[in-house]
Amino acid sequence: MVQSSYVSELEQVADTMISLTGLSNQHRTIIAGSDSMKLYQLLRRRGFIRIFTTATYRIPKKQHSVGLIVAQNSPAAIDAALTQASCFLANNAAIAVLIESRESEFCMKVRRKVEQLGFRIEAGVRCHIGLVLSASRQGTVEMKQAA
Repeated sequence: MVQSSYVSELEQVADTMISLTGLSNQHRTIIAGSDSMKLYQLLRRRGFIRIFTTATYRIPKKQHSVGLIVAQNSPAAIDAALTQASCFLANNAAIAVLIESRESEFCMKVRRKVEQLGFRIEAGVRCHIGLVLSASRQGTVEMKQAA
């Protein structure tokens, strides 16, 4: 029963991420984080075919236009997933990050990391699991080195 509840909540997260990033079948998409395979399978069932996870697509060529981050609820896990996914993302990419914590300090850490990677925050939408934050890069951006 708990598993079924999580799947329906993940579906809501997927809907939110699709809406915020404008994801379509035309976009090459990279998924990173601890729940990346669950989100990958959900999107494949919905007909998305140009999606990959950082575990299944090992060559970071900066050719993906959308990144979806679904990591464990710790700053270190989200930080690692963002860093890992950013190697795959083009200079004009959009990302959506699931933040399960309701702590403002935690959200600010994630926001700083997203901005440090050269993204501009565009929106944040609350859902059952937490907050989905969306951001994008516009053209070529000087990327700051992660500390």
